Amino acid sequence: MKSLNRLMLALLSVLLLSIPFYRWGSGLILMAAFVPLLFIEDAVLRDKQEGRKGRLVWYCIIVFALFNILTTYWVKHAAWVGIIAAVIVNTTYMTLTFWLFHVTRRRLGNRLGYASLVVYWITFEFLYLRAQISFPWLLLGNAFSNDVMLIQWYEVTGVLGGTLWVLLMNIAIFRTIKKLRETRSLRATRPAISWVVGLFLVPALISLVRFMTYEEEPDPREIVIVQPNIDPYMKFIEMPQSEQTEHLIRIADSLTTPRTDYIVGPETFINNGLWENQVEMNSEVRAIREFLSRYPRARMVLGATTYRLYTDPSEYTPTSRPIQEGMYRFDSFNSALQLDSTGEIPIYHKSRLVVGVEHMPYARYLGFLEDLTVQLGGAFRSHGTQKFRETFVSHRDGTRVAPVICWESIFGEYVTDYVSDAGAHYLFVVTNDGWWKETPGHRQHNSFARLRAIETRRSIARSANTGISCFINQRGQETARLGWWKRSGLRGTLNRNDHITFYVKYGDYIGRAGLFMTVILLLYTLLARFIKK
Repeated sequence: MKSLNRLMLALLSVLLLSIPFYRWGSGLILMAAFVPLLFIEDAVLRDKQEGRKGRLVWYCIIVFALFNILTTYWVKHAAWVGIIAAVIVNTTYMTLTFWLFHVTRRRLGNRLGYASLVVYWITFEFLYLRAQISFPWLLLGNAFSNDVMLIQWYEVTGVLGGTLWVLLMNIAIFRTIKKLRETRSLRATRPAISWVVGLFLVPALISLVRFMTYEEEPDPREIVIVQPNIDPYMKFIEMPQSEQTEHLIRIADSLTTPRTDYIVGPETFINNGLWENQVEMNSEVRAIREFLSRYPRARMVLGATTYRLYTDPSEYTPTSRPIQEGMYRFDSFNSALQLDSTGEIPIYHKSRLVVGVEHMPYARYLGFLEDLTVQLGGAFRSHGTQKFRETFVSHRDGTRVAPVICWESIFGEYVTDYVSDAGAHYLFVVTNDGWWKETPGHRQHNSFARLRAIETRRSIARSANTGISCFINQRGQETARLGWWKRSGLRGTLNRNDHITFYVKYGDYIGRAGLFMTVILLLYTLLARFIKK
């Protein structure tokens, strides 16, 4: 195969990988996205078997780097360091994973070789979701966020089940096309075609049946979502907090009724020095509580930047910073809080932080990058976090809502902890996606919330400062939405649910099985030469 042909195949893979992550794309396209790259790998393997040099790694770098750039270029609007780091890290991990598959296939043959691609890639995604340096936006299973009718079984498998489906389909399609090219006989290829059809139809039909037959138990709550639509580049500097609060209350007041149970506001809405030991004294908290006094049934869940003072050295945390010439220390948090007619104000701290913006991993070892990180728009400090997931409880009827803050909504198993450990009946996603401007970023982020609804079978109310605010039912369907750059709100009802799905109970078991098999396959690959001797 000529170099130009290989390059064209690589670019075709880039295109097929990227399209599903746009609003007009479909995860179905991803089912053939690896096929061109698999043909390149096959050609490189033949070259090596015939004594010629092969350069698979360079084609992998081209494919995965361009894939990452085309789908996540919008990160640059928030911080250049973010997109640079994301492209480098993601490309490296994806290339390494595909190269390991190539090595295993070369040493162990086709059957174990292609099985290793499935196992290695699932393990890569599983570990990446848990790494300190991670940007798991482009998990293959995420590409089905526009195809919720086809992935209702995510309640059993989670997103990694979608990744498994994609990889099996790609291998089956590749081997079918290869056999057809070799035999030039449709009859000889029928068994392979049957496998392709079966691999697609069985999961799809199971999902369609589940989608058509799933019924929510009627237990509604009236919820109001507020989208203040404040430019994030003005919010923290130019617009006074009191003016922002006026917008919030005006929108909420126009929609709230005596039957309203919850009002949901966006991430980091209150940002005027909210110290956690003096929450009740904060002017914005007082203004919101005064508004809520007219609606004693309602509770407001919204985001805030909060601070905690430590006067005792035994309380200091690794993320705390000195204050008052080092006499004391404090932590900052990206938080959510619940305000109502009671005297209690529960606070939850976001604990999955955005790398390079809210959290700097391995700061002790990467200190030499501090100046460069700041110059590129990032940060070298870290917010504080908490070790457990938490829900806000309604003292009226015991309903528990999960305050899922922005980036946290990307992590499937992480979100299940709100349900399994903290008993959430609803998921409230509070976010601020305006940093990415009018790009695919805020639309992708919104679509991923549909996957969380299916995995947990929890209704979702999503409030974005600027972005997309919406209601999502337990089948992952948006029932109402506010689009980009609209200052308004939504009122609707969502059903409470306390059923525990298989995925909530067992999490990423597919990833754990993949990790176990990866260890075995890698050991076998390393020892294959010695075993044959």
